[in-house]
Amino acid sequence: MDVSDCVKLPISVTVEINLLLVAVTVSALVTRLYGIHFPKAVVFDEVYYGQFLSLYMKHVFFIDESGPPFGHMILALGAYLGGFDGNFVWNRIGAEYTSNVPVWSLRVIPALAGSFCIPLAYLLVVELGYSHSSALGACVLLLMENSLIVQSRFMLLESVLIFFLLLAVLSYLLSDLDCPHLVKYMGMFTYFLLLGLAAVHTWHVIGDRTLSHVIVVQILVRFLALVVLPVIMYLGFFYIHLTLLYRSGPHDQMMSSAFQASLEGGLARITQGQPLDVAFGSQVTLRTVSSKPVPCWLHSHKANYPVRYENGRGSSHQQQVTCYPFKDVNNWWIIKDPGRHSLVVSSPPRPVRHGDIIQLLHGMTSRYLNTHDVAAPMSPHSQEVSGYIDFNVSMPAQNLWRVDIVNRESDREIWKTILSEVRLVHVNTSAVLKLSGASLPEWGFKQLEVVGDKIYKGYQQSGMWNVEEHRYGRSQEQKERELELKLPTHSDIKRNLTFMAKFLELQWKMLTVKNEESEHKYSSSPLEWITMDTNIAYWLHPSSNAQIQLIGNIVNWTIANLSLVVYSLMFLTYLPRRRRKVEDIPQDTWEQLVLAGVICFGGWAVNYLPFFLMEKTLFLYHYLPALTFKILQIPVVIEHLYIHVLRSPAQRKAFGGVILGVLCSVYVSYHNLSPLTYGQPALSSDELAALRWRESWDILLRKR
Repeated sequence: MDVSDCVKLPISVTVEINLLLVAVTVSALVTRLYGIHFPKAVVFDEVYYGQFLSLYMKHVFFIDESGPPFGHMILALGAYLGGFDGNFVWNRIGAEYTSNVPVWSLRVIPALAGSFCIPLAYLLVVELGYSHSSALGACVLLLMENSLIVQSRFMLLESVLIFFLLLAVLSYLLSDLDCPHLVKYMGMFTYFLLLGLAAVHTWHVIGDRTLSHVIVVQILVRFLALVVLPVIMYLGFFYIHLTLLYRSGPHDQMMSSAFQASLEGGLARITQGQPLDVAFGSQVTLRTVSSKPVPCWLHSHKANYPVRYENGRGSSHQQQVTCYPFKDVNNWWIIKDPGRHSLVVSSPPRPVRHGDIIQLLHGMTSRYLNTHDVAAPMSPHSQEVSGYIDFNVSMPAQNLWRVDIVNRESDREIWKTILSEVRLVHVNTSAVLKLSGASLPEWGFKQLEVVGDKIYKGYQQSGMWNVEEHRYGRSQEQKERELELKLPTHSDIKRNLTFMAKFLELQWKMLTVKNEESEHKYSSSPLEWITMDTNIAYWLHPSSNAQIQLIGNIVNWTIANLSLVVYSLMFLTYLPRRRRKVEDIPQDTWEQLVLAGVICFGGWAVNYLPFFLMEKTLFLYHYLPALTFKILQIPVVIEHLYIHVLRSPAQRKAFGGVILGVLCSVYVSYHNLSPLTYGQPALSSDELAALRWRESWDILLRKR
């Protein structure tokens, strides 16, 4: 066939460009990215996030209990792309950045996230079924929200969190996806909101007979998108996190010995090559599995309990046994077979197994670990633990202990270095060797109290120990043994934790180990956020009045509060009337209003109300995710009032005039507060005083 006979089919490509969407995106990029290199100094919580950033750059392990690692990894990406080497001391707000710190790169990703929140808001309002004019109105309000601009322009995570919150909601409305919980745990509440919404939608699908042939597919897709995929992503980012942070760091002490030994340097350097099997004659240090109040090691020293305590109670006056939070030669103990006199490991070694009876001899003082029916110094309901001294009185030695391997896989399992979690049960009294958590007075050198607990029940980490440092003892004589205890360990045994074991331990520490919370000059309560009775000074120029303040657009906050009230009144009016079959609005309009309420009102509620239950230091920036959803409620309420409540042209015209006046007020408020948002130009003291619209605002005035 001749080529000329072929039919030529025209191919056309149609591209639709939403100019409004492009315009608001460009405007957002300008307001968020303009001058982000200024100031070239540490701004408020950059001092906090910067520490983790440096640890990422140096591959040093750390724990941040505030949330999953994804947020820190995003900030670290900016640092990596900017060539940051991690060498900067993050110890002071206002400290000038050195030349090796790529300020623009550190701040650009949060700024981009804050910028793209604007087009996401536009698409979200449209997806809820509202007009492009309403979507544009939402974007204008968010564009001129000073607090959101400030939070977007620095190396902080709230703009990233808000971006993923909006992306998650929009993705759910379009196709079901969620990821805000990967940035901060506060994102979990929006995730639960979407799960609830998905459950309702699924229930409706089940009841729709016309969809009976795809019900299973719908349920499976939702389950995969809203449960399986988020879990995989959550695990995946922790896997990357733990892979990147392979070096020993400042937070090692909070983790188990096994976790520490898996890191390069630190404990791994000390324990490398230790014998794996604990044997009779082994020289060991015993670390408590619990990290509360601090990780510590079973310890004794040449000091006795007082004959009488301050409250008049008597003691055994035997050698003190404590838990010491630092590595020390007095942490070493020798595991002895009660039926033999030998203190060295035989050849071949005789391993200690679950259920074996042992004695523990203190390496430096040769006192046996002992407990008896004498009240502990700080915990009188428990037994005193001592290094036994024979004072030739009617107080015989009670120094036999049964080895109970808690995480054993068989009844005759061998006690393993680092890996085995062991309870030491006193043979005579059945008391468990346990860290009480109390600190001893000056006579006990403020070390932690160890007791014998006769009412010990269940799984308590304070009553479990693991061998951390370990060597096979070779010296029978005391002097030679003391020298041996001071030598480094040797032999070559390698041990690795699986990712899942490390993940579960890290997850548990993040959820249970909390930093001590303290009051902060700019901390606030959730009640103060509603009306913005508080602010935060982020940065102050060292010589002028130039400053950056986290202060919101007061007009935005006021009309957002009003929109919540109006929506609540509308909902509470429509709901009982519809129950009585009085339909003021069509069914599809009612469903649209309810869905918008679930997303906007619900988004505000789940990102705000939980803070009332939190025992942590709170700041105004914690309210910004809730504020974003509250601002999105404004165009929803306005469009509904304009179309379905206001009937006459005159009412609508007047309402339009009010809306225009409000938008002008929003701009005026944004413009007036801009010097505090961008940190420039520097204002005079009188100009700053004029911006103190609330008595509770702490705007800094430099006296000349």
